[in-house]
Amino acid sequence: MADYLPIVLLAVAGFLVGGVYATWKTARGCAILLAVAAVMAIVGGIGWMVYG
Repeated sequence: MADYLPIVLLAVAGFLVGGVYATWKTARGCAILLAVAAVMAIVGGIGWMVYG
């Protein structure tokens, strides 16, 4: 499972970025929270690949 976790995190980040794009005009607060979660997932996925 540890080998696939970075890929899963990057896939989740992709879904979150899509959510940011979809909600930006209607719910900015929610979009900002989704963007923060997407950045955390990207950093976690890349960090896991580099240091894990």
